[in-house]
Amino acid sequence: MEHRHSKQVRAKKHLGQHFLNDESIAEAIVKGLSEKDSDTPLTEIGPGMGVLTKYLSTIYGERLSVFEIDTESVAYLIENNILTEKQIFGEDFLKANLSERFQGSFNIIGNFPYNISSPIFFKILEYRSQIPWIVCMLQKEVAERIASPHGSKKYGILSVFMQAFYRIEYLLTVPPEVFTPPPKVDSGVIRLEKYRDEIPCDEKLFFQVVKASFNNRRKTLRNSLKKLNLSLDNVPEEVLGLRPEQLDVEAFITLTKQVSTEN
Repeated sequence: MEHRHSKQVRAKKHLGQHFLNDESIAEAIVKGLSEKDSDTPLTEIGPGMGVLTKYLSTIYGERLSVFEIDTESVAYLIENNILTEKQIFGEDFLKANLSERFQGSFNIIGNFPYNISSPIFFKILEYRSQIPWIVCMLQKEVAERIASPHGSKKYGILSVFMQAFYRIEYLLTVPPEVFTPPPKVDSGVIRLEKYRDEIPCDEKLFFQVVKASFNNRRKTLRNSLKKLNLSLDNVPEEVLGLRPEQLDVEAFITLTKQVSTEN
């Protein structure tokens, strides 16, 4: 692919930018996407200088779009013929109305800015009915947390929320030196594949129960759930004596049903 030379984009600290500069890592991330799903539109969050974008463009063509609020980056992508202007949404992904941007399903890929990776996942949850797949690179610690099974110290609120709807696979660890500028920590690439849109309980209460449980993760569930003023009469004693990381997603769903019967 021919690109005219254009000055490099300066990484901006306030945007949490670390530009990938290793082609082999870019290829590995692209491989993480399901090839059978290349007919579904794909959007990339924070393409930066387009190291990942140029690979995606050859597979997805016009079905590829990006969210990029850095005007310098937008200019670079257009000047170097990596994307056309209409493929670039120059708005904040966190503030975007995704159901207006995409009529049906769309997949997400990206090297998520470290400083907003958790809010991005909460946004994905909000629009999960439209998002079958996500492949993303983020701070290794956060990537491991999301993919972590119950019973682990890393397992927490985001793990339960994402695993309630997505199957999650940790694909690879990426060292700091493949970025410009290098971050202070390793990164991790994970793939999320949706397996359901709804959970079989009161969803709002489920989120409240999970949050309350992990906000005091050293305490037993009996103590953590007191603040919600729920009746715990239907919850077995042995469950109330557990700590939150001992419960998998289905156990939290069962717990939500038990506390919601008498409210």
